Amino acid sequence: MWAAGGDVPSCSPDSLRGRPAAPEAAESAAISFKQVTDHQTGLILICLKTSLYPSSKVSLVVNVASECGFTEEHYKQLQQLQRDFGPYHFNVLAFPCNQFGQQEPGSDKEIDSFVRRVYGVSFPLFSKIAVVGTGANNVYKYLVEASGKEPDWNFWKYLIDVNGKVVDAWGPKVSVKEIRPKIAEMVRQIILKKKEEL
Repeated sequence: MWAAGGDVPSCSPDSLRGRPAAPEAAESAAISFKQVTDHQTGLILICLKTSLYPSSKVSLVVNVASECGFTEEHYKQLQQLQRDFGPYHFNVLAFPCNQFGQQEPGSDKEIDSFVRRVYGVSFPLFSKIAVVGTGANNVYKYLVEASGKEPDWNFWKYLIDVNGKVVDAWGPKVSVKEIRPKIAEMVRQIILKKKEEL
């Protein structure tokens, strides 16, 4: 579980492993870290909203829940995506949320333990947040503003390109398998570009 605190990492491929960014770079970002309540989600927001930290990878941001009817199918398919395309060119970024049907009631530690034990999750799992309403996390405020689509249930999926642009968003009734070809093509383009640069 990615918790608050510590140095501010960059958005390089190793970013979520805690490699620190230059302090002057963080200060020059378009949004202040003071504007977010969670250190790591603040990092993600800056990655998405600025070109200050090129991410070099595609991301699928998902609001997850452990006790939803969509839980098993989505977690299995999300982990398969991570296994097939991550972590160098792609990452699932999972945000537990208890706003829809109270289906994520556990603590951060309980959620983390459950999904790693039951589904073998290896992608980044953040602290539990609100994704809608006045208390919505800034990451989701940005995603909703950029896509024009607001989550109305668990397992909304927002696809983000390497430049932080929201490519599209899908609700829980659209399976991960259905959007897999789009992700595969985006990852393929990253690999081709890197080969050209060699």
